[in-house]
Parts: sequence; C-alpha cells; structure tokens
Amino acid sequence: MVSLPLAACSDDGQLTLHTQAGDHAISVEVVDTPETRAKGLMYVQELAPDAGMLFDFKEERLVSFWMRNTFIPLDMIFIAADGTVRNIHVNARPHDDTSIPSGAPVQFVLEIPGGRSEELGLEVGDTVSHDRIKSLE
Repeated sequence: MVSLPLAACSDDGQLTLHTQAGDHAISVEVVDTPETRAKGLMYVQELAPDAGMLFDFKEERLVSFWMRNTFIPLDMIFIAADGTVRNIHVNARPHDDTSIPSGAPVQFVLEIPGGRSEELGLEVGDTVSHDRIKSLE
C-alpha cells in the first residue's frame, strides 16, 4: 500500500478571483518561506494571462514589495486572511526599487501580469478563494 501525504489532497495550484464580472481561475505557484518569498518572480521573462504567484505570510501583517530584478510588469493584489482584497497595485514597473506597501495588514499577496486585475474587473472588497485562505463564509 502506498501512502500519500495529506497535502496531495489539496490543490495549492488553483485560485479563484470573485469579481462583479464573474469568477476567474488563476494557476498559482505558492511561496511561503522567507527564501521563496524573497525571490518571488525575479528573473521571470513571461507570465501567462491566467497565471501568478501567491505569497503566503502565514499571518496578517504589513508587507511591502519592490520590483528589483523583475523583468515584467505585475499587478500586486494584497489579500486579508479571510480572502478579502484590501489593496491593488496595478502595473508595478520592472526593475523599480520603489517600495509598494500593502496599506493594511494582509496575509497574502497575489502577483499576476500587469494590467490583468483591471481586465478582470477586480476591485478592493472583492474576494479570493484558495485552499490556504480561510473564508468567512
């Protein structure tokens, strides 16, 4: 008999954005260690329209990002522990060292291709669902 780890039962690689325009599935890579969060999407040359990276800080706190060594524009979606979108930074500029703060305590940050959040109609107050996000519902 083969025993699989419990994590194999979850789908860490799928996330759904719930907007007024409808639900949108995003394929994500989850990063949740200081090392993987520090690297993020540095050096990535392209990102599919429905792909992204989900940063899990494991607790709510103020966070800040920058675009050093990042080659593509990104939208940064700052998400509370319950999946509520608290802030959206659209089209962060590649190679820019300017700090991009969350503006409020968040547990998650989703990075997707620059401008994609506007295309999907994502707004502050919308929600995100993922296996790691403990929804209030």
